[in-house]
Amino acid sequence: MSIKLGLNLEFSRHHNMSFEKAVEEAANIGYQYVEPMVHLGRQLLAEGGFMHSLSLSEDPLRVKDFCSNHGVQISALSSHSQLCKPDMAVDYIRQGIRWAGEMKVPVVNTSEGTKRSWTTEAEDFTLIKYSLKIAADDALRRGVVIGLEPHHQYSASIEGMERLMSLINSPAIGLNYDTGNAFIAGQSDIYSYLEHFSDRLVHLHAKDISYRQSSKERGKVTGTPVGCACGDGVVDWKRVVEICKKVPRDIVFSVECGTLEQAQKSYLHLKSILG
Repeated sequence: MSIKLGLNLEFSRHHNMSFEKAVEEAANIGYQYVEPMVHLGRQLLAEGGFMHSLSLSEDPLRVKDFCSNHGVQISALSSHSQLCKPDMAVDYIRQGIRWAGEMKVPVVNTSEGTKRSWTTEAEDFTLIKYSLKIAADDALRRGVVIGLEPHHQYSASIEGMERLMSLINSPAIGLNYDTGNAFIAGQSDIYSYLEHFSDRLVHLHAKDISYRQSSKERGKVTGTPVGCACGDGVVDWKRVVEICKKVPRDIVFSVECGTLEQAQKSYLHLKSILG
């Protein structure tokens, strides 16, 4: 199956860009896909044009049309809804799934979220199961897959992600693999992790980690907002590509980096590997 190149729009935060400007920059570089971030209600910086996040109160078809007019498609929605906190997670991810269904976007990405200080591990998994069951049923009806991302305390390892995925038996649950988060957590070999879940991979955050960040943070955190340019860090992208070529579906590498310059360098590096 084929690998496509996309850009997670987190890079634009460094430049205080609007969603529209971020999409234009992605298209100018040559990316085929973008991955918008969505939020509930209204956000002052986004409304002022200084942040790329989109309100779920808007019309999703306007967003789809804007992207199409600039020659890019939407690979996934970033709707990180903190599944272990149903009070915020359920409404958030359900609205993200509705958006994705209406736009015919195949994946909505999320994670288990940061745990509350007063819950036990067993309670967390019950709460995650509750949130995930509602979300998976909505996603299945709309032809959307939920991409669980290694990002927090339970998903950082192969064993932890297996436990999360086993909570709900549904074809609407897959893996959004984040190479950078998996590496910085230091709990499982990142290539073994990817190979283990290759048949359930639905999307990939192409995030590289600089050698400096690795030496300071590896094993101390389980996730990081953005990485460095792909090719400038610790990840062996040729190896990642070879694993993903065996995946039984098309996969978008959604580059997650910190600046426009890094987005440009990442595109050139990954393009050279993909040919």
